[in-house]
Amino acid sequence: QVQLVESGGGLVQPGGSLRLSCAASGNIFSGNTMGWYRQAPGKQRELVATATSGGSTNYADSVKGRFTISRDNAKKMVWLQMNNLKPEDTAVYYCRVDWGISTKWGQGTQVTVST
Repeated sequence: QVQLVESGGGLVQPGGSLRLSCAASGNIFSGNTMGWYRQAPGKQRELVATATSGGSTNYADSVKGRFTISRDNAKKMVWLQMNNLKPEDTAVYYCRVDWGISTKWGQGTQVTVST
């Protein structure tokens, strides 16, 4: 049984930084993709960034140049470094892993950017 546990959310002022972590447990086979998605109130869940086990990354246009995704395949962990945060980044951030035809979501962690 694959499980994902996120941490690192919180309240930060505009221009500040946060680092989200996601730890996976269970069998995640090689060739998987780990990523971060977010959902703001009243909006659909959207992709933030993904990283394949081979090292390819993908970012939403809205976060390019501000967010960096990284992962450690051996530790089955993925991180999201978020810099220059804006109020519009406020959302629940979810970790997700895809392998084969399977997908697993984490429980989510709240990120609030406000004065």
